[in-house]
Amino acid sequence: MPQYMDIAVNLIGSTLEKDLDGVINRALLHHVSPLIVIGSNIDESQQAQQVCLCYPNQLYTTAGIHPHHAKEWDEQSSEAIRTLALTQQVKAIGECGLDYNRDYSPRPQQRHAFAKQLELACELNMPVLMHERDAHQDFIAILSEYRPHLPKALLHCFTGHREALLKYIEQDLYIGVTGWVCDERRGTELAQIVPDIPNDRILIETDSPYLLPRSMRPKPKSNKNEPQYLPYIVDYVAKLRAQPTALFADQVYQNSLAFFGLKQ
Repeated sequence: MPQYMDIAVNLIGSTLEKDLDGVINRALLHHVSPLIVIGSNIDESQQAQQVCLCYPNQLYTTAGIHPHHAKEWDEQSSEAIRTLALTQQVKAIGECGLDYNRDYSPRPQQRHAFAKQLELACELNMPVLMHERDAHQDFIAILSEYRPHLPKALLHCFTGHREALLKYIEQDLYIGVTGWVCDERRGTELAQIVPDIPNDRILIETDSPYLLPRSMRPKPKSNKNEPQYLPYIVDYVAKLRAQPTALFADQVYQNSLAFFGLKQ
């Protein structure tokens, strides 16, 4: 059976948090393990690191401040993330980046928090997990300044257009693809360009509990996405790329291990 790793799970601060054991065990039954828990602000990153201690080798996490929370960035933020990053459970800096779609934080503060976290990832020689929505030009301008000094960089939940994808491939980014690609309303362009992602740079994720694949039948009664559904997305993307599912699944799993520096 293929092995899978879900590289973006919003386990803390979401509806999944009420059923940690259930989420983890249902994922394991579908050969999805480990799970990478996303930290979107300091408190959440600290909670995620503590939860990971209870599930060794099953959960790892990131530590960072999402652009939605960029207005929370202060002089203590870098040190708080640095402290978390020195623990065995934290495998990447982030989720950081820019989101001009929602603008929950002022754009200058988003750009500042993004740059500071890239700077920290360079200093610590750690991978960075990034978010970008409707902010391609500013995102690429900031990222380009730090990219030569970053060991690995992942743009998770990519939903952009072909021109943006080609720019990110030029920057040698890993590209995370979610169930968005299964959406016949919003995901048609992504479905067309997903074959353009290099074999050694594509990662598959759920971003659960969000982005439940619309094409899934039967639909879960909860209408909530979970890591257990990752194999469905892998199979869907493999077909778009005209690749055998088992071989593609193994490639994605190896890519995930490589990005987070984990052993099989």
